[in-house]
Amino acid sequence: MRKITAGLFISLDGVVEDPQDWHFPYFNEEMGQAVDAQMGSADTLLLGRRTYDSFAGAWPDREKAGGEDAGFAKKLGDARKIVVSGQDLAFTWRNSERLQGDLIEAVTALKKEPSTSDIAMSGSVSVVRRLLAAGLLDELHLLVHPIAVRKGMRLFEDADAPLPLKLVSSKTFTTGVVHLVYRLDDEAPVGDYEKAKASLPQSDDD
Repeated sequence: MRKITAGLFISLDGVVEDPQDWHFPYFNEEMGQAVDAQMGSADTLLLGRRTYDSFAGAWPDREKAGGEDAGFAKKLGDARKIVVSGQDLAFTWRNSERLQGDLIEAVTALKKEPSTSDIAMSGSVSVVRRLLAAGLLDELHLLVHPIAVRKGMRLFEDADAPLPLKLVSSKTFTTGVVHLVYRLDDEAPVGDYEKAKASLPQSDDD
């Protein structure tokens, strides 16, 4: 079954909105390699409409310009791009299509396609939330920036139940950005204070 990975730029206080306003000072070669590993190796991109519109408004021109980012722009252009939208869309970027039918059913079918390549996501927070809740997102790549933005939409909304995640890998960049990769944790630890207090330092006094 195909794996779905989602990459997000996120601040220390959990903000994921408008990263272009605060994350570029931290973008270096290490982050570029991390983004390329998660996005550039996938043959299919699953994107929310707002993220798609942002990408389609920038990357085709960057590919045509032939600058330093043209190679990555071509990878995005060559990939199959599936857009989650309730509206009919007029596409100008090649290899683009709208997701048909119910999101959960359609993504389940995508994961069952006969391909060895990952399905990658970038941004598209509302879609990421729904796929996490449905257990369809295999890896959540968070590039945690050492900045508190202090306003804007956060990744996780208030909910009635916690969402246990398991840390798969972590790497600290020279900029202070931490690249964390999580999966849903079906075997999350349980316990209470009675269990936890056994791990507190014990007094030597009788």
